[in-house]
Amino acid sequence: MRYPIIEHHGAKDGVTGSCHQLHMNASTSVLIDCGLFQGNDASLPDGSDADPLAIEFPLDTVKALIATHVHIDHVGRIPYLLAAGFEGPILCSEPSAKLLPIVLEDAFKLSISRDQARVQRYIERIEKRLIPLPYQHWFTLFDSDELVARVRLQRAGHILGSAYVEIDLNYPQQNESKRVVFSGDLGAPHAPFLAPPQPPERADILVLESTYGDRLHEDRQNRRQRLEAVIEQALQDQGTILIPAFSIGRTQELLYELEGIIQSKQSAKPAPVGASSLANHAAMSTPSETNWPELPIILDSPLASRFTAAYRELKPFWNQEARDRVQSGRRPLAFEQLITIDSHGDHQRIVDHLSQTARPAIVIAGGGMCSGGRIVNYLKAMLGDQRHNVLFVGYQAKGTPGHAIQTYGPKGGYVDLDGERIDIRADITSVGGYSAHADQKGLVEFVTGMQQWPTEVKVVHGNERAKRGLASALNQQYSAAGNPMLLHP
Repeated sequence: MRYPIIEHHGAKDGVTGSCHQLHMNASTSVLIDCGLFQGNDASLPDGSDADPLAIEFPLDTVKALIATHVHIDHVGRIPYLLAAGFEGPILCSEPSAKLLPIVLEDAFKLSISRDQARVQRYIERIEKRLIPLPYQHWFTLFDSDELVARVRLQRAGHILGSAYVEIDLNYPQQNESKRVVFSGDLGAPHAPFLAPPQPPERADILVLESTYGDRLHEDRQNRRQRLEAVIEQALQDQGTILIPAFSIGRTQELLYELEGIIQSKQSAKPAPVGASSLANHAAMSTPSETNWPELPIILDSPLASRFTAAYRELKPFWNQEARDRVQSGRRPLAFEQLITIDSHGDHQRIVDHLSQTARPAIVIAGGGMCSGGRIVNYLKAMLGDQRHNVLFVGYQAKGTPGHAIQTYGPKGGYVDLDGERIDIRADITSVGGYSAHADQKGLVEFVTGMQQWPTEVKVVHGNERAKRGLASALNQQYSAAGNPMLLHP
């Protein structure tokens, strides 16, 4: 049997549940990610009704886990991996090492136990396993007469701390070597905080995501203007705009963009909003036109608030534009109009107040696909009122309530939330250009930007159409260049 061999335990035929096992030799392997299945993917990987959380593959050869980034569909099964007996280290980037315990604490509370003492013991166990790696730094995983394996993380531009993984494998006795690259989730250009990913020098084998492998994104450079225009239009309905957002990444990008809009609108110094009390916000009268400097931006997600605080502490990893904004005295993640809701009581009062009064405001609430989190309470209270608007800025996986709302809402359809059927009368809008994933052009350029193109590409993390669209685009490039390639769509 010739090594390396790659085995997929998730995200081979869908867009969630990422988990790939690199068998380096008969006795040594590593996992790249161990994520949670969501939406229709929850019946994967084999289409059966087996427990999607269970770790059903043997762990006897697994020596380490490498986490590309901390989104739940890439790390959400780690509690179950530990419960199954995994005892190795968890390697990740330095920012991810700060963010990962927050993600896993939340996952543990939701799926295993909310007992604080037990949660604390679990997080301490996680933190002891973490090995934070600097970007662009080779780390020796294994060194023996049979196998020398090194790993290097490079910036992936997807969320703060995201990385693609380069693994160098040397087999001294066979005088052979291979470089295997796992893309993780690759980002797109013009994202707040993040520089776009740069392709590696080379790869023999590439495992490549394909979330948007069959399409091109809308112009990202002008997305802030489109976001502003959509919000202006929505606020003419004299209602609230609900934005379902993932707690990490998308929420912080939205805050950054909204702060930029508010800054551009401030021709004179406004009265501060964010510092006032919840009661004062409830008492404010409805403006007849959009007054951006006084428009409440409500962040209603304790988890997103924790990540936003962590983002602020990770400024050295921001891109130059974001650091320049801070240097000029601005606070892109803590501006005055921002109202943070923590307690459940305050959350319920805000839901009741906005649903009753339709007071113009922007609410950013978790979770991103509307399958859980505080956004569900807002939707249950406000989807049936035509004064309100739901604005999607992220991918909605098939089988999730977010996908149903996005698909059927504009047609006057309905959605089931917590077992309750709700007619959709609120306006439903989607703004492109906010995807944290590279599009087909970006994915192809990640491959063709290498000095030595891969001879084998495994296309994963996408639906069938996306995978085949990317495979076709890559085949065209390889054919035009006269390069041989073994492609696995």
